[in-house]
Amino acid sequence: MNEPAALLSHAAIRRGAPWLSNQGPHSDVVLSSRVRLARNLGAFAFLSRCSATDRTHILAACRKHVVAACQNLPPASPEHRVPPPTEDDPARLLWVEVHRLSAVDRQLLAERHLISKEHAKGAEPRAAAITLPDERLSVMVNEEDHLRIQVLHSGLALADGYTLINEVDDRIESGLDYAFLPRFGYLTACPTNVGIACRMSVMLHLPAVRLTGRIEQVRRAAKDMCLALRGFQGEGSESAGDLYQISNQTTFGKTEAVVMQELQEHIVPQVIEFERRARHELLSGSRRIQTADQCWRALGLLRSARQVSTEEALATLSLVRLGVHLGLFEDTSPGPAALPAPAEPLISQLIVLTQPAHLQRLAGRELSQQERRIARADLLRTALGG
Repeated sequence: MNEPAALLSHAAIRRGAPWLSNQGPHSDVVLSSRVRLARNLGAFAFLSRCSATDRTHILAACRKHVVAACQNLPPASPEHRVPPPTEDDPARLLWVEVHRLSAVDRQLLAERHLISKEHAKGAEPRAAAITLPDERLSVMVNEEDHLRIQVLHSGLALADGYTLINEVDDRIESGLDYAFLPRFGYLTACPTNVGIACRMSVMLHLPAVRLTGRIEQVRRAAKDMCLALRGFQGEGSESAGDLYQISNQTTFGKTEAVVMQELQEHIVPQVIEFERRARHELLSGSRRIQTADQCWRALGLLRSARQVSTEEALATLSLVRLGVHLGLFEDTSPGPAALPAPAEPLISQLIVLTQPAHLQRLAGRELSQQERRIARADLLRTALGG
């Protein structure tokens, strides 16, 4: 376990988020899969009724069992290659009291999706346990519920995520009494989570669906199937960079296996095929030159701009990522001034690396908004060979 001063190594920050490694199944469209469980301790009231003293007691009650549960985890499967431990970045478990972190470090963990935006806020006692350097498991203590357990994998990997999270959940439950009723299932602070208290979601990159004017069809279909469609930052956020999170809304009356099967085997594959068909359409006829022009203009901007906002970075990186997957940068004319085509893993990692807290940690100091725009442009030009 480590103290806040050793939150993440500089190398880990520069490497980016493992769930954006582009190694998992269908990662051209599905950036990542997340499985999350909500759990509460039967001996304590929900957090909305807890005092600071109660929250401190919950932290103490959870720490021992959470830390033990996160040790000696089974290795990730081959298709989910994770960063191997190194001397500078060894395998370890980070237990950190979030309320004691600086605002930048809280935001850093939220940008890497290791804690939620809500967990990053507030001064009440709260903590997180995170496995490093793979970052595939994190356990939030005193978020909306006493425990929020989540597993993150690259690509479409809900089944693998559930296998791991189920084992961790069983380990924790062997030492803690969860709030559970046979009639209702797991009791949660939000009534919509009562039952299996399990949310499964995938992060999708859908630029072609948007460019062909069909994103509203996806929204309507998700609503008709009682699914939630959210933006890059999850609940309450708008789509940025053509990134969308799709997740189940029903947790009562279904088993985890049914929810997983519906998403992984039926719903998400249809969205993947919808996006791939739209990409094929962008390569046909007159659409090809128009699409190529948009993608090349985006790449040119990132290779030359001196100031870039967060929103502009995400929008242009989305087009560059699309151009990479469509092969639009592979026909660069040879010559001394020719630059190599951008690498897909790098493009995906820049989605996180250009976020405000990452820029500030890489700079080693807090930056004003104007300084961040300049630092973001510098990072993008350097990374993309401008």
